[in-house]
Amino acid sequence: MPLPARVFSWTPLSLPSQEFFCKGLMEQPPPSPPVFTDDLPQEPNGSSEGQHHVVPNEMMLSYVSHVLLDDDIDEKLNNHPALLQVQQPFAQILSSPSSGTNAGSREGSHNFLHEGNNVDETVLNLTLSKGTYAVGAFLKGMEEANKFLPKDNNFRRDELLNHIVRESSSHSGVKKRHSRDRDDHLQLEITRTSKAMTMTKEQEENDLANEMLDEMMLHGYKACIRGMDKMCVTMDSEVEKKNMNSGSRKGMRDGNVVDICRLMISCAQEVAVNNHSRARELLKQIMQHASETGDATQRLAQCFSKGLEARLVGTGSLLWELLMAERPSVVELIKASSVYYEACCFNKMALVFSEVTIMQAMVGKSRLHIVDYGMEFAYQWAGLLRSLASREGALPEVKITAIGLPKPKSYPTEKIEEIGCRLGRFAHEFGLPSFKFHTIKTNWEDACIEDLKIEADEVLVVNDLFSFSTLTDEIISIDGLSPRDIVLNNISKMRPHVFIQSVYNCSYGSSFLSRFREMLLYYTALFDIFDATIPRDCKSRMVLEQVVLGRSVLNAVSCEGADLVERPERYRQWQMRNQRAGLRQLPLKTSIVEIVKDMVMKHHHKDFLIFQDGQWLLQGWRGRVHFAHSTWVAADAASRGLGSSNAE
Repeated sequence: MPLPARVFSWTPLSLPSQEFFCKGLMEQPPPSPPVFTDDLPQEPNGSSEGQHHVVPNEMMLSYVSHVLLDDDIDEKLNNHPALLQVQQPFAQILSSPSSGTNAGSREGSHNFLHEGNNVDETVLNLTLSKGTYAVGAFLKGMEEANKFLPKDNNFRRDELLNHIVRESSSHSGVKKRHSRDRDDHLQLEITRTSKAMTMTKEQEENDLANEMLDEMMLHGYKACIRGMDKMCVTMDSEVEKKNMNSGSRKGMRDGNVVDICRLMISCAQEVAVNNHSRARELLKQIMQHASETGDATQRLAQCFSKGLEARLVGTGSLLWELLMAERPSVVELIKASSVYYEACCFNKMALVFSEVTIMQAMVGKSRLHIVDYGMEFAYQWAGLLRSLASREGALPEVKITAIGLPKPKSYPTEKIEEIGCRLGRFAHEFGLPSFKFHTIKTNWEDACIEDLKIEADEVLVVNDLFSFSTLTDEIISIDGLSPRDIVLNNISKMRPHVFIQSVYNCSYGSSFLSRFREMLLYYTALFDIFDATIPRDCKSRMVLEQVVLGRSVLNAVSCEGADLVERPERYRQWQMRNQRAGLRQLPLKTSIVEIVKDMVMKHHHKDFLIFQDGQWLLQGWRGRVHFAHSTWVAADAASRGLGSSNAE
C-alpha cells in the first residue's frame, strides 16, 4: 500500500495519547486503553476484560517494526481484535444520533448506551476501514466527545490558552504600534539630520566657493603668480616626464611604436565614410592607449575616444545634454579655472588687454557703461573696479549690463545676478560713488540698443571674451543673416567707444573630417601646455581636461547641425565679418603690446608666444596661434569723435 494510506491507518494507534491529553480535563479520568500485540490473549467476544496489561518496550518495538514492514497493514489493522477492542468506544460515539450519521448508526449508538457494549463488527469495519474516513470520523468524534465534558469545570485549557493568546496578541499589537511609532520617529530624525547635514555641506561649499571667487576676482593676477611659482617648483621635480614629452605622441604595443594621433585620424576617416566595423576596431586600439592620468596624448585620446564612441553609437546629443545637466560643483569649476589661469597665459592676458584698453578709454571721463556678452565669473571686472578706484582725479560712476549666454551653454541668470551683487560689494569697498548692474534675459541676437538704456555722457564699452563662437553661422541660418552677423550689426548700431573682441583662432570647416583634424591639432597643443606646466597627479587638471574641455570635445566630435554648440573661426574671418557689419578696426597700441609681452616673459613658460599681425594681438604655443585680440568702433564713429583716443 502507498505511504499515505499507512499514515492514515496508523492514526487510531495514537488515540491513547489523545486520551492522555484530555486527562486533565476530566473530573474522573478513565484509564488509558492498552496497546496489544498479535500474541496477546483475547476474549471470545472481542472485548477486553480485567486489568490492562503493560507491554514491555521490546514487545512494542517488535510490534511497530512488524506493522511498518507489513504490506497488508491496512487489512490486518482493520480486522485485528485488539485494535477493534480499542476502537469500540469511539465507534459507538461516532454511531450516536448526535454524530449526524444515518438512522442505523443512531440505533446502534442507542443500543450501545442502554444495552451494553455489543457492536456489529461489520459496521465498525465500514466506519474505520479507510484512513481518510477514520481521520474525519475521529475529528468529528472529538467534537461530539467535547459535549460529555463537565460544564462547571473551572480549568479549561483551551479557554485559558485562547485568553493568553488574546492577551499576548493585544500586548504584541501595542508593542508593534509603539515600535512602529519609534521607527517612524527615528526615521524622521534620520531624515532631518541627513537634510541638515546636506544643507550644512552645501553651505560650506557655497562659503568656500564665495571665498575662492573673491580671491580670484580681487587678487586674481597675484594669486595666479603665486600658483605659477608653486607649480614651477613641482614641475622641476618631473624632469623625466618633460623629457618624455617629445615622444608623447607615440605609444608602445607589443614592442611596436603606435602613433595614437594617427590612429584617431584614421578612425575619424572610417567614421566619415560610415565604415563602422573598421572604426570600432581602430577605436578599440585607441582606448587601449587612452588614460586620463597618462601623458598629454593619452589624456587627449581619453577625451576624443569618448566622442568617437558616442558618434558611432549615435548618442552624441543625448550624452551632451546629460553632461550639461551634471555640471561639476562650483568649487571644482573654480579650482579648475584657477589651475588654468596659473598654467596658461591666454585668458589672463585677454583680461589684461581688456582692462588696459578700458582704462585708456576712460581718461578724462566720469561715467562708464560696460555691455558684457556671456558673463560667467566676471574675473576681469573686479580688477577693473579696483583700477578705476585707484586712479587720480574724480572717481567714475560704473554700470554693467550682462547679457546671458545663449542655450544650450546658458549660465543661470540667477548666478549672473549673484556675481552682480558681489561686484556691487566690491565697488562699495573700493569707494566708487555709484555702481549699477542689470541683466538682459534674451537671446543675443534679440538684444538691441533700446534694451541698454545708454546715456549720452557714458563711455560705452562692448566686450566679447571668446563667446561669439557659440553663435550659429550660415551653415544653420540659411535664410537671411545668421545670428552671428545680427549681433555684430547690433553692436555697430550701439556706436560704442570701443568694442573689445577676443576669439579662438580655429576653424571647424563644413565637414566632420575637417573639423576633427582641426580640433585634434588645437587640443593637442592645449594638452601639451598642461603637461608642461601642471603636475599629472593634479586633480583639478583632470577636471579641466576631462570635464571642462572634454565636454567641448565630445560635443564637437559626436554632434552635428543645431546640436553643435561651438563653431569657432580664424581671426581673419572675424575681421571680414566685422567689416561687413559696419565696424572699423582700431590701431593696436604699442604700449598695450609691450605690457602683455613683458608679463608673459616674466611669469609664464618660455614656449608661450606673443606677437602682432596687423591690428591683431596674437597668442600661441610653440609656433601655433591659439587666440587673437583686437578693438573696434562703428565705421562712422569718427563723426562723433569716437575711437580717436584709441588711435596712436
